[in-house]
Amino acid sequence: MRRDVSLGPVGLLIWCGTLLGVGFPLSKVSFAAGVSPMMWALLVSMGASLSLLPVLGVRGLLRLPRGRMLRYVVISGLVSFAGINLMIFALVPKLGAGQVGMMFALSPVATLALSVLFGMKAPGRLGLWGIGMGLIGALLVAFGRGGVEGTLWWSLAGLAIPLILAAGNVYRTLDWPAGAHPMALAFWSHGVAIVALVAAMLWQGDGVPLATLSAVPWAAGVQALAAALTFPAYFRLQKLGGPVLLSQIGYVAAAVGLVVGVALLGERYGPVSWIGAATTVVGISFSVYSQGGGLRTMKLPMPLGRKTRARIGTSCYCYEEPKLNRVKVM
Repeated sequence: MRRDVSLGPVGLLIWCGTLLGVGFPLSKVSFAAGVSPMMWALLVSMGASLSLLPVLGVRGLLRLPRGRMLRYVVISGLVSFAGINLMIFALVPKLGAGQVGMMFALSPVATLALSVLFGMKAPGRLGLWGIGMGLIGALLVAFGRGGVEGTLWWSLAGLAIPLILAAGNVYRTLDWPAGAHPMALAFWSHGVAIVALVAAMLWQGDGVPLATLSAVPWAAGVQALAAALTFPAYFRLQKLGGPVLLSQIGYVAAAVGLVVGVALLGERYGPVSWIGAATTVVGISFSVYSQGGGLRTMKLPMPLGRKTRARIGTSCYCYEEPKLNRVKVM
């Protein structure tokens, strides 16, 4: 007997954000045990690629990327995975985790701006309120965590984080190869990231310190499993939900990371952080309802000026979001 299951963007958003949020405290455990951030990023990409290898082989999808797909996975792997991770690892010691977290909080706003600029479909009124409230909540969480005050130049460099994330989100939607399977794109993109990260470690002269993972075997195993479960869904969310919704996984991840850190690592946060977490949950709820068409009767002012709304309205004809697919389940 068969039944149809809708694999919707809202469920994928919560799924991906939750798994990414679990990875935050795991990375904290690994760093405390002496595992380098670059090695942990390599573990994430290895976990994603190696877990997908047998699945793609069985399904007959393990083909070398060519043409547009090759371009796609190279740019995605270098920019969205290897490149952004290397930038984060370089800036966290200079700015502190709190300030870098604030840069992540700007990603949905930057993605929205680029989406409108490239004539892609913008979210509705509730969606815009969701993005705004999620941003406010993420900033409150980051301020509540505190951090190391950086210099002006390092802070300006940190502003490149949301821009790079937004550029990757928009690019992956605009240049999605026709007929490409999300799992194949995830596999090859992380394969490119693995090559880039290994090359960077060899260039530094430190080699590839795989042995350091033995200091935290359980954390490494959970992280690899989380990566394996995240990125096929991540690329499917990219296809179904578009870049603006995809960018909001950072809000979900921040809230989940805070809760997991308190529950499992004994971290303590002040009331500002908890207010921020609650605000983020409300923002996520608005985004969820906007995707499902809920709360149609709620009257909210438009959180953008008249000229901006006109710009969104005239630019949306250029791009049509992919329709929701149905997945057959036995």
